[in-house]
Amino acid sequence: MYDLTFQKFEEADFEQYFLLVSNEDVMRMITERPITLEEAQENFRKIIERNSRYELFGTYKIYHGTKGFIGLGSLILNKEKKEEAELGYMLLPPFWGKGYGSEIAKALIQKATSTNIKRLTAVIDPNNIASKKILLKNGFHSEQVCEIDGLPGEILSRMMDS
Repeated sequence: MYDLTFQKFEEADFEQYFLLVSNEDVMRMITERPITLEEAQENFRKIIERNSRYELFGTYKIYHGTKGFIGLGSLILNKEKKEEAELGYMLLPPFWGKGYGSEIAKALIQKATSTNIKRLTAVIDPNNIASKKILLKNGFHSEQVCEIDGLPGEILSRMMDS
């Protein structure tokens, strides 16, 4: 549907990352607040380190043609369960409700099919109906509603085709 470009975040990309995580609307359903510059710098350092460790796994900045940077997508390998990865995405508000989230989820699932991943998970705020619809439409099912790091959370998962 959309011509999206995925590129792993590099050190020079902090400004784009911070544009997302410092946005109150973007973060409302993630951490319930924008994150501070210091938190963002620490999180970004971890993203860069993780991106350098794996070829396909990591956090990607996402572009759509002339619209430029629209958000991020991530496929994070579970350190304890090597056959499991967590899928995630964040979009800038002008790109909400236009099908970008579904396209990003599909692309990340496609990336996972070329690995040994057997199970994908996603963690959302249970009140994030739009994100839940995207995941359900892409073969995920709800496993558990619980508190995660003091915030409301819902864990969804999808088994990968063998």
